Amino acid sequence: MKKQSKIDAIFKRKVTDNVGVQTSQPSNPISQEGQVSELSNLTQNTYQHETKVPRLERDVDISLLERDPGKRRPIWQYNVNERDKIRRAYIIAGPYQPTNISYPASSNNNHRRYFQSSWFKKFSSWLEYSPEKDAAYCLPCYSFGKHYGARNDGKNAFSELGFSNWKKVNNGVNCAFVCHEGSIPNSPHNLCVKSCDDLMAQSKHIDKVLDRHSDETIANNRLRLKTSINAIRWLAFQACAFRGDDESPRSLNRGNFIELIKFLASCNQNVHNVVLENAPGNAQYISPSVQKDILHIFARKVRATIREEIGDSKFCIIIDEAKDESK
Repeated sequence: MKKQSKIDAIFKRKVTDNVGVQTSQPSNPISQEGQVSELSNLTQNTYQHETKVPRLERDVDISLLERDPGKRRPIWQYNVNERDKIRRAYIIAGPYQPTNISYPASSNNNHRRYFQSSWFKKFSSWLEYSPEKDAAYCLPCYSFGKHYGARNDGKNAFSELGFSNWKKVNNGVNCAFVCHEGSIPNSPHNLCVKSCDDLMAQSKHIDKVLDRHSDETIANNRLRLKTSINAIRWLAFQACAFRGDDESPRSLNRGNFIELIKFLASCNQNVHNVVLENAPGNAQYISPSVQKDILHIFARKVRATIREEIGDSKFCIIIDEAKDESK
């Protein structure tokens, strides 16, 4: 891809190789920084600075976090600014599903039951097991589930307390795991799953969307302003008038400046998409004040270049005028 040129390059004077006159340095030279600052003042409200400071987010090392869901720290105990990093680390690691261990039997002597590793296959996306607590947990509900405090009404069984009533697991439609998932999209479990998906889809985060739109706006503003600068430079070089008698959108001839903008738009679809009627009402860059500002920059840079070439050399000014016969 061709590297885009800076707008400052439009105002740089082309130096030919056949200039053989060497001039001394001016007694009061105009600094290059001063010349460029005029362009910066004109465009500082047009688009933001190109350099952006990225937001640094260091990933959390999962090896430093407790994997056992029965021993790990509840998500609400972390600093609010660190929670998304912790959630992202756990989600990337996936549910904790140990299979090469012996699951202990329940305390019911009449019918002893065990956690079964086959359940991991049926509920692979969220089911976790804690060897420490001999209980099942839900990773999405741990990450985004509501904290119920000291209330023990079963709502936080899969997020904090742990579920160990294996009798209710293989119970058909009344299976505890199936009931936990819920049959409606807005069940607490499904809402937590949706929150996990949104967290991992960083390209859809509002800051990323705004940055993407901001970059597009900056590029459009630059192209729009560059088109106006090129049109003004051409008209000034050809000593043509800028304004027209009727510059309204319904006019058949809106003046040299706007008609030249229309011509440039007809030759380039990218220009057509960002100028005149396709531009924001407050950023069209075709007003008389914008034209004058750009012309004044051209004039000052021409004068500065002439003064730099002359330097301390002697010069004369020849004035030619017609004689007034009436006096």
